[in-house]
Amino acid sequence: MSAATVLLLAPLTPLAGAVLMWLSRRRPNVREAVTLATAVVLFGLVASLYPEVAAGGRPKTEFGELLPGLVLAFEVEPLGMLFALVSSFLWIVTSLYSIGYMRGNNEAHQTRFYIYFALALAATVGIAFAANLLTLFVFYEALTIATYPLVAHHGTEEARAGGRTYLGILLGTSIGFFLLAVIVTWNVAGTLEFSPGGILAGKAPPWLVGVLLALYVFGIGKAAVMPFHRWLPAAMVAPVPVSALLHAVAVVKAGVFSVVKVVVYVFGLDLLAASPSPEWLVYVAGFTVIAASLIALRQNNLKLLLAYSTVSQLSYVILAAGLLSPLALVGAVLHIGAHALGKITLFFAAGSIYTAAHKTEVSQLDGIGRRMPWTMGAFAIGALSMIGLPPTAGFVSKWYMLLGALQVGNMVAVAIIIVSTLLNAAYFLPIVYAAFFKPEANPPAEPGPAHGRGRVALHGEGGDAPPPIVIALTVTATLTVLLFLFPGAALELAGQLVEKTR
Repeated sequence: MSAATVLLLAPLTPLAGAVLMWLSRRRPNVREAVTLATAVVLFGLVASLYPEVAAGGRPKTEFGELLPGLVLAFEVEPLGMLFALVSSFLWIVTSLYSIGYMRGNNEAHQTRFYIYFALALAATVGIAFAANLLTLFVFYEALTIATYPLVAHHGTEEARAGGRTYLGILLGTSIGFFLLAVIVTWNVAGTLEFSPGGILAGKAPPWLVGVLLALYVFGIGKAAVMPFHRWLPAAMVAPVPVSALLHAVAVVKAGVFSVVKVVVYVFGLDLLAASPSPEWLVYVAGFTVIAASLIALRQNNLKLLLAYSTVSQLSYVILAAGLLSPLALVGAVLHIGAHALGKITLFFAAGSIYTAAHKTEVSQLDGIGRRMPWTMGAFAIGALSMIGLPPTAGFVSKWYMLLGALQVGNMVAVAIIIVSTLLNAAYFLPIVYAAFFKPEANPPAEPGPAHGRGRVALHGEGGDAPPPIVIALTVTATLTVLLFLFPGAALELAGQLVEKTR
C-alpha cells in the first residue's frame, strides 16, 4: 500500500468505524469491539508511515482544491508524525478505558459517545497531517464541532453551559483571529504551504510579523493561552474519558501542535529572532504557566485541578517555542508526548477514583491509595511527570526546555520553569502523600460473612476500579516511564524538526 493511500485511509478509518458503531448500536459488545478494532487499525496505518518519515521522507497527497493555489493536502513531517502516533495509540488505550468507565457508571447515550469520539480522532489525524494552513484550519474547526457533543454529553444545564463556553471561545478565537491570520498570510506570502524556514521571510515587514504572531497564538484557542483558557475548565463537565483523551491529548495538543507548526513552518525561527520584540510570547506563556499553577493550587475538585494544571503545562510548549532556541524546540516537541502520557494517566486515575469510590474532591482522598494501589500508583507517576522529576518523561522535556532557555540566556524563562516546577510539586505531592500515608476517614465496609474474603467488592465498597480502567491507566503510567528510559524515537523526530527550522 502506498504512503499516499495510507494518508487518505487514516482519517477515513475512524469515519468508517463511526458508521459501524451506529449499525451495531443495539449490540454493545459488538459496538465496543468495533471501537477497539478501529483504533488498532488507525494506529497501524499511522505507524506504517514512521519508517519513511524517520528516514527523511515526507509522504504527501492532495485531495481537494477550493481555488487555484488553495488545495487540501496531507504531508507527514516529524512533528505531525509524533502527534499522530501519540493520539492514535492513546485512542486504543482510551477505548479500553471507556468500556470500563461507561459501563461502570451506567452512562447514557454510549453509542453517541463512541461515534463522536471516532469523528474527533478523524479530525485530529487531519490536523496532524495537514500540509498547509488551509487544511489545518478546516480540520481544526472540524475537531471543535465534533467534540462539542462530547463536552455536553450529560445533557444537564451545567453540561450545556460548559458546552456553550467551549464552543463560543474556540469558534470565536478561530474565526476572529486564526482565520484572519490565514487570510493575511495568503495575501502577503502568496502561499499557505508549510515550508521549513517559513514562508514570510522577506515578504512581511517586522510590525506585521508581530501582529500575525499574536493573531495565530491567540487565534489557536485550543492552546489555552490566557485569557482564552476558560473553555478548558468548562469542558471538565464531560465524562472522564473525554477529559482524558480530548482535553489531555487531542484537543489541547492540537492547539500547541498548531502553534509550534506555525512558528516553525510559517514564520521560521530566524525571522522571529530578527523581529523587534518576539520576547512577548515568552512573557505571555510564562504568565499562563504561573497563574494557572496558582489557580490549580487552590482547587479542591480533582478534575478542575487537573484542568488548570493542563492550562499551565500547555504553555510550557508555547514558552519553549517562543525562546527560538533549538534545544528549547526539542523540549517543546518532547513535552507534547510527555504531557499527553502523564496527564491522560492522571485523568484516568480521577475517573477510576470516581468509578470505584465515588470521590471527586482532593480532600476526600486520604488513605485511598491503600485500597486503590494501582490507581494511585499510576497517579503518582503521572504527577511526577507533570512536576518534571525522574524517572518520568516530563523530566526529559523540561530538561531540554531549561537547556534551551540557558542556551539563549533567557533567565526569565529559567525562573518560570523553576518556580512552576515548585508549584506543580506543591499541588501534586500532597495528594500522593495523603493517599498513601494518611488514614482514610470513611473506610469501606469489610466483605460480608456470607461470601468471606473472596467476595468481589461493589463499586464504592472498596478495591480498585474495573479491570479495563486499571489496565488502561497502568499502560499509560508505564509508557510515561518508558519514554524517560527510551526517548530515542521522539528525540529523532524532534531532531529532524530542528534541523529544518533554519
